[in-house]
This record gives sequence, structure tokens and C-alpha cells, in this order.
Amino acid sequence: MSSPSLDARPSAARDAGADGPILSVRPTRRVAARATARRAALTGWILLLPALAAYIGFVIWPLIQGVQYSFYDWNGIGLAEWVGVQNYVTVFTDPVLLGSILNAFILIVFFTVIPVTVGLVLATLIRSIRAGVFSSAAQTILFLPQIIPLAAAGIAWSWMYSQTGTINQILGWIGLEGITRSWLADYATALPAVGLIGSWVLTGLCTVLLLTGIGKIDTALYEAIRLDGAGWWREFFTITVPGLRQEIVVLVTLTVIAALSSFDIIYTSTQGGPGRSTLVPGISIFRIGFTQSDVGLASAFGIVLMVLVLAVVLPIQRLSKAND
Repeated sequence: MSSPSLDARPSAARDAGADGPILSVRPTRRVAARATARRAALTGWILLLPALAAYIGFVIWPLIQGVQYSFYDWNGIGLAEWVGVQNYVTVFTDPVLLGSILNAFILIVFFTVIPVTVGLVLATLIRSIRAGVFSSAAQTILFLPQIIPLAAAGIAWSWMYSQTGTINQILGWIGLEGITRSWLADYATALPAVGLIGSWVLTGLCTVLLLTGIGKIDTALYEAIRLDGAGWWREFFTITVPGLRQEIVVLVTLTVIAALSSFDIIYTSTQGGPGRSTLVPGISIFRIGFTQSDVGLASAFGIVLMVLVLAVVLPIQRLSKAND
């Protein structure tokens, strides 16, 4: 008596008979996989909706309104009058507004060049010492200015820059009484003095981020170049700087944006004075919008500032990607 043979076909195929269609389980698995992917995508969008709604409500919508207001002459209360591009013409022809833009570009030296350069040197020195306790303490001390509110930093430094402040006292102790002055009240020194506050705030951030980047560089590269008899400078420019290219690009982007959109430090320390020596776009927009009640011109200047930031930052990003 022969034993019954086992039919491995799916039940649907057996029910259809030997000559019926043979259904594969693969399409069923693909359908299930697509359904799972759709559910995952739907879950992702549901989780993203609160943040997306907040971003649209507090960033995109005010930006659209700012663009709209920039084409009107409006004091924020009464009827708005259409003026077309006249507000933009005023931004590019008013010497006071153009001067504030120039001051912002000067601040790039203090907010970007000095912190990134000093951060590179400090990060390299801290790494070379390789003392765990000292390295941690140095990073903490250097990063402290970053967690201090910028308004508080501006107020504290304005006291230090005063005629009887800490800066002049130190200069007196080392025999430089002749150059003491009220640094923030002098037309020649007010902008550099404010810029050094920004340098102090941002140097710690640059140092900590660059030190983290150095930790990702393969130590075998340093050992190989030392075997070739390379000194500190060659090691620095051959291994360290190229290895930190991405970190440097990120820091340059952040600090350039901070320089062009600076407000807190300058407002609390000089309010744009003396005269217009420390006037920057952020202070100008605040004055135009809230003091002069010219919402249209303030909006136009804000849009111009945004475009200016993008025009400076995007080439930096593209140059970084081109060098990868």
C-alpha cells in the first residue's frame, strides 16, 4: 500500500486542483512589507507634525508676513500704503543702514576669524598635554561663556571696559596707564571692544568642538608623520587642519551668522553707540520697527539681512562639499 504523498503547495493551489493557478507567497510578503512601510511613514509624519506646525507657525508664516510688509509703508497700527520696492531702495541707499552692514562684516573678524584660530591652537595644545583632569577642566572653563546669557555678558563687559573697570586697572598695573580710556565710549575702540566680547563668548565653543574633532583623527597619522621627523607646525597643517575641515566649516557657518545677526551683546553694552560706531543690522531693525514705527522698512531690512546671510553662508557650504 503506497503512502500518501505530501503536497507542499499552498492551500489555495490545492483547492484549485492540479491544473489551477499556483499562488506564490512572495507577493503576499511584498504587500505586507509595503503596508509596514506605509504605517512606519504615517507614524513618522504623526510624530513630526507638532514640530512642523511650530516651525510653520513661528518661522515660515512670519517670514511670509515679513516679505508682505516689506512692500508697504505701515506703522503697525493704521492703514498700510503700497510702496513697492521703495523700502528696499532705501536699504541700499541709506548710508546709515549701509554703515551698519559694514560694521557687521567687520565683526566677522572678531566673531569668526579670532575664535576659530584661537580654538584650533587651544584644542591642539590641550590634546598634546593629554592630562585627563586638566583637559576636562580646561574644556569646562572655556565653554562657560557659551552658557552665559549674551545680555548678561554684554553688561558685565561694559563694566569691565569702563574708565575705572578691570581692563584699565590691569593696564595700570603693567605700566600702560597712557592708553587707558572708556573703551566703549571711544569712537575708535568701541567696535573692536564689542567684537572682543564676541570672541570671548565663541572661543570656548570653537575649542570644544575642534577638540572633539581631533579625537576622531586616526592617531596612526600623527605617529607616521613624527617618524618622518615632522615638527609641530607641519603636523598641525598637514594632519590636524585637514582632518578638522568639516568642523571648521560648521564653526565658520555658525560664527558668521552670529556676527551678521548680532544684537544682544551690542544692545546691552553700547546700544549702537557712541554715535553709529557699533550700529549693526539687528539694532537698526529694532530701532526702525519699534522706535520709528516703520514696520515696512524694518521688514525690508530684515529680508535683506536674511539674503545677505545666505549669500555668505551658502558658498562656504558649497566649497566644503566641493573639497570632499
